[in-house]
Amino acid sequence: MIPDRRAGGAQIIPRPAQWRPGGSAPWEGIAAGSQPVDVDAALDAVRRLGGPLPMQPLPEARPSAVLVALLDGPFGAEVLLTRRGWHLSNHKGEISFPGGRMDPGESPVDTALREAFEEVGLDPALVEVHGELNHLSTVVSQSYIVPVVARLRERPELVAGASEVDRILFVPLVELTRADTYRHEVWTHPGGDWPIHFFELDDETIWGATGRMLTELLTITLVGSAGAPASDPQP
Repeated sequence: MIPDRRAGGAQIIPRPAQWRPGGSAPWEGIAAGSQPVDVDAALDAVRRLGGPLPMQPLPEARPSAVLVALLDGPFGAEVLLTRRGWHLSNHKGEISFPGGRMDPGESPVDTALREAFEEVGLDPALVEVHGELNHLSTVVSQSYIVPVVARLRERPELVAGASEVDRILFVPLVELTRADTYRHEVWTHPGGDWPIHFFELDDETIWGATGRMLTELLTITLVGSAGAPASDPQP
């Protein structure tokens, strides 16, 4: 019997005192969790966005970019993720995409490729960029993030090459659509309500900005862009 929730991981979830359960997964009831997600379908959905939806950056937000890298695997599309080191001051132990701050004169693509090479040794020659997801801001790290979506031409040999990364994961997107994996909460703060998206795997929990970006990617692929979550600020 499938449990109501998977085990998750040891991530620290700074849930506020006031919060409430959110809604069900946007893809609920669309045979999700059993049929592999196709890389081409995901990339076509990104291209159909017609350009990313920029948002108003939070005050003092610094431009950043991440690489949402997809790969054809035995269970359909897989996505490259990393776990941040537990010694870091911000977002310690969290699951994230390779990425970081934009250097002067860099484009979001430049930043995403550079950071992926520095963090996990990903050869930029293996990366085929197809577009962007909607931009978003984070509160704790004061970042304005551009998610750059790409296909990996082949499965790379990766090594954690930066002190901030302590695990590299390729996660099949179909794993994220299982009924026992997705969870939505609404956190209440003085500035208003924040929708928070969680993916509880067997040994890790994905949430925050990474959870929101994955929710958007899965929604536009399986449901359509009309059901994608709004680009609300994330912790």
